[in-house]
Amino acid sequence: MKDQYGRIIDYMRISITDKCNLRCRYCMPEGVEIIPMSHLLTFEEIVKVCTAAAELGVRKLKVTGGEPLVRRGAPALFGMLREIHGIEDVTLTTNGVLLKKYLPALMDNGLRSVNISLDTMDRTLYEKITGQDAFLQVMESIETAVDAGLQVKINTVLLEGVNDNGWEQMLLYAGEHSVDVRFIEIMPIGAGSTFTGVSNQTLLARIRERYPDLTEDLSVHGNGPASYYSIPGFAGGVGFISAMHGKFCDHCNRIRMSAQGEIKPCLCYGTSVDLRQALRGSDPDGEENRMIRENKTIGNAGRLTGKSLSIENNSDRKNELKSLLARAIWDKPQAHCFERRDAITEDKKMVSIGG
Repeated sequence: MKDQYGRIIDYMRISITDKCNLRCRYCMPEGVEIIPMSHLLTFEEIVKVCTAAAELGVRKLKVTGGEPLVRRGAPALFGMLREIHGIEDVTLTTNGVLLKKYLPALMDNGLRSVNISLDTMDRTLYEKITGQDAFLQVMESIETAVDAGLQVKINTVLLEGVNDNGWEQMLLYAGEHSVDVRFIEIMPIGAGSTFTGVSNQTLLARIRERYPDLTEDLSVHGNGPASYYSIPGFAGGVGFISAMHGKFCDHCNRIRMSAQGEIKPCLCYGTSVDLRQALRGSDPDGEENRMIRENKTIGNAGRLTGKSLSIENNSDRKNELKSLLARAIWDKPQAHCFERRDAITEDKKMVSIGG
């Protein structure tokens, strides 16, 4: 489906939890309020939304959080989403702490590509940024995913005075391993608004100075707005997602859904479309026996146990979902306003919106 500016919206990012096992200072510092479990969409409800989205032309899904793998049964959701008619790709963004543990179940359910958040190659600094000494676990997860043949991208956020001098260590990892290291400019949302990020324009100039043979790579690496470059002799590549200094709104192809079922057409604005009311009717804040239904359906290994979650054939509710999604897509703003902080109307934490 196209929005009012003619952009084809075929990509949806789905948060399945606002919980996380790390406390990254710019995303989810200590003290962030957690949403009650009863307010989160069930897997059955997520599948309903994604089925409606697929009928509107969404073809690619990204499962995010919080940290999606802290939600019980998360690997099974990938299998359910991949079974939706029209969905061509289902990928994952994770901090990597639990990835090695769940990778077999994820691959059994069709996972072929993963984005792993990692802001430094320094174990001590990693703990300072995230609040946890989990660096070695993340590195094991990355290596396991690469060895398993997955497409692996490492997402790095550089912050002035924190890890801004570590970019070359990150690049050197891509020199030795078949991964794309992508530098993401921090956006002024939630706790991120209290930090100063590194401009990707500045970073690219530094990389060119160090690697003068850097060349633009026009091949397709994924579903999003990153631009890519290659360095001769490197096993992997380098990418840039430049929301602040390389505005890509004219070809933005995505919408986001929070774990509570709110559709966000643009991160910059507080505007959202609530799907939970349409899904639950008179009981939007919790479904009776919801946890019992999920626990019966999903086995301990995170695989489907023989039958998928039942999806009611309720045409009226499905049409309402499609209508709400279509409205959210059509009303997607022409561009974000991150360069004008006084115009930003989003006041939620990033972890509450979804990565």
